[in-house]
Amino acid sequence: MACGAGRIVVIDVRWLGHSTVVIDLDGTRVLTDPLLRNHVGLLRRVTPPPRAADWSGVDAILLSHLHLDHADVASLRLLPETPVLASANVANWLSDRGIGSAGISSDWQRIPGSGATEVRLVPAEHHARPLPGRPIDAHGFLLRCPSGTVWFAGDTADYPEMEHLAEWAGGRIDVVLLPIHGWGPRLSAGHLDAVGAAKVCRVVRPRFVVPIHYGTLHAVGLNLRRLDWMHSPAELFASSLTAVAPDTSLVQLAATGPGWQLPAA
Repeated sequence: MACGAGRIVVIDVRWLGHSTVVIDLDGTRVLTDPLLRNHVGLLRRVTPPPRAADWSGVDAILLSHLHLDHADVASLRLLPETPVLASANVANWLSDRGIGSAGISSDWQRIPGSGATEVRLVPAEHHARPLPGRPIDAHGFLLRCPSGTVWFAGDTADYPEMEHLAEWAGGRIDVVLLPIHGWGPRLSAGHLDAVGAAKVCRVVRPRFVVPIHYGTLHAVGLNLRRLDWMHSPAELFASSLTAVAPDTSLVQLAATGPGWQLPAA
């Protein structure tokens, strides 16, 4: 949809696997937690890695926290001219490694180089598994533009302040990018499973939810013939969402597959 002097008015979402999502908001393109390689640490992708064309033209990167599967320095260096927006602690850590970063807060601010698209931090409950030399400081992000609002939850368990997200967004949230599992058969503290993620939708009441953070990575040494746990979260989330949050519509995307466009309200 076009508006005015050629300005694009639309929200598009494309999942590139795990917690990496390309979001187009009225002509502003952001990329979340970029993992653009076939591996990171001892984790390997099951799905193909995204191609350079998949993340071209990005205006800003949103980085939720510094765990390796979310803050892959080698992937960030594939976008050397793109500013990384994160909490102050995370931004300082990245800047010390030569990655252009800006700390943001819970106040709304315009994304650099964008039109009317704004971003702010929101909490995340994800403080387990500290890594040496990397601060444990996890957040999600709210985004808003004339076409709507998006909540990128990052990596999180549920937390009491979730009931305030719609208030912070200025109304019902249009799209939620919500983790529903992880990269192993068992989840550690600070994560949502499929049932828990559906319950979050009952609290937050978004119009649409895009499940992420599942079905992409496995640890080296796992039996690749027994990876049912990688795909079962999607089915369980779908059935749980119908049961507990029927007012929220499910948008099921394939990693590096076609994207989806937010329909008009």
